[in-house]
Amino acid sequence: MRGHSTNPAAIEAEIAHLRSLALDALRRHWRVIFGRTPPADLSKDLLGRMIAYRLQERAFGGLDRESLRFLDGLARHGGSPRRRLKPGTVLVRDYHGQRHTVTVVSDGFDWQGATYPSLSAIARAITGTAWSGPRFFALARANGAPARRNKNASAREGRDGSQPARGMNASEMNTASSPLQTASHA
Repeated sequence: MRGHSTNPAAIEAEIAHLRSLALDALRRHWRVIFGRTPPADLSKDLLGRMIAYRLQERAFGGLDRESLRFLDGLARHGGSPRRRLKPGTVLVRDYHGQRHTVTVVSDGFDWQGATYPSLSAIARAITGTAWSGPRFFALARANGAPARRNKNASAREGRDGSQPARGMNASEMNTASSPLQTASHA
């Protein structure tokens, strides 16, 4: 490895040099930079990219904690991270003829005057069975993917006669003159 530098032009030159190296040379370079043998199945391109990233990280600094946490979540859970609901968002779910209103608060979800750590805990309390909270409140499809938004779609009734939830912000809640006027679909 060439001398350690924080000069952007020098780092760019080092990365350009990496592209010209043969696979064996990249593997040796990897051992110097990472202190261990590279995984056997990494391609030349991927070895070069990972070494280039490490060079830039050493020269200019790494990712901040929030970015690292985000990437760790992607790696652990496979796929996109969960949707973050802003405090004040209101979810409405009709279930067995009864309307359930949940408000997102900074430390969880408020339902019937109690704060719950997750939507799944509320769904379990409402139904008496294990439910995915995001799925119960129509925030995710069966496979865990975010629910699609279709402004032209009408409410679809579930097998249990229930209606999917609809998120509303505080201003929408204030304009509804009665709970019965609040739409129960997305």
